[in-house]
Amino acid sequence: MIKIICTSCQKPLSLDEMKLPMKEVAFPCPVCKTRLTVDRRTLGTDAVPAQVPAPAAASSPAHDLHDDGPDDDSFGSKALLVGADSASLRQAAKLIGFMPIYMATPEQAREFYMQDFPQVVMLNPPQLTPPPLDAFAPIISMMSVDRRKSFFILFSENLRTLDGNAAFLYGVNLVVANKDLGAFAQIYRETYAYHERMYAAMHAARKTSHE
Repeated sequence: MIKIICTSCQKPLSLDEMKLPMKEVAFPCPVCKTRLTVDRRTLGTDAVPAQVPAPAAASSPAHDLHDDGPDDDSFGSKALLVGADSASLRQAAKLIGFMPIYMATPEQAREFYMQDFPQVVMLNPPQLTPPPLDAFAPIISMMSVDRRKSFFILFSENLRTLDGNAAFLYGVNLVVANKDLGAFAQIYRETYAYHERMYAAMHAARKTSHE
């Protein structure tokens, strides 16, 4: 894996160099949405800043990772979609800078998760049941050290967006009603930023208590 750093928000990103084409490619930072470019021909093994592309006047435009088709999941940070497949949720994943990877069953999703640890896990149950979400236990009920590596989102027609009580009861970080998908990118960015600040404070407190 190659490490790069977003020049705008300083977010460290991991890229699989074996999936990078031998040319310049462009993609959005999954956190701040700054459009970044990388070139496998010039990348080393150490963390390097990703470039912010010049305005559209560039003579040789970078290859856009999102132009290869609606389901191009060969490169970039991934969002794991579990349960009922949904074109709107796949698009939502792309809008926040991730390539959607679909797994029909929680068992398949868990196997993939433990190998790749995608930053975002999108749960879309065919039918929402009362909490806990037993059918999704294989992907939800994991050790805390593994769960903290990802941000879990539950989508449903029957829940209220940003319902903290429902999120707690279902064991996820965020609840989003399908009717609010139009505002999903903003909802995700704000909630994920809060999530990162909360865990940063927790880690700092834990470190202080061990000193």
